[in-house]
Amino acid sequence: MNADWREASVELVDGYEVTGPDGRPTREVARALVAIEGGFAHLNIPGTGVVQTVSAPAIRVITFQPNTGGAPRV
Repeated sequence: MNADWREASVELVDGYEVTGPDGRPTREVARALVAIEGGFAHLNIPGTGVVQTVSAPAIRVITFQPNTGGAPRV
């Protein structure tokens, strides 16, 4: 995947979870690299070792940090 990764916080709607940095399911991620592609958000959450993908309806809010475009830096 050749995506534009940006640092952001992510909150998912009720009923959706991803694996957080502590290895537990969570709906809120304070810091991740996020790439939007089609109707999906790819989440590279520090400490998980994987990129998790959620569909657009799963997302309540993504808050991008200013000036964080480019290559992953997590």
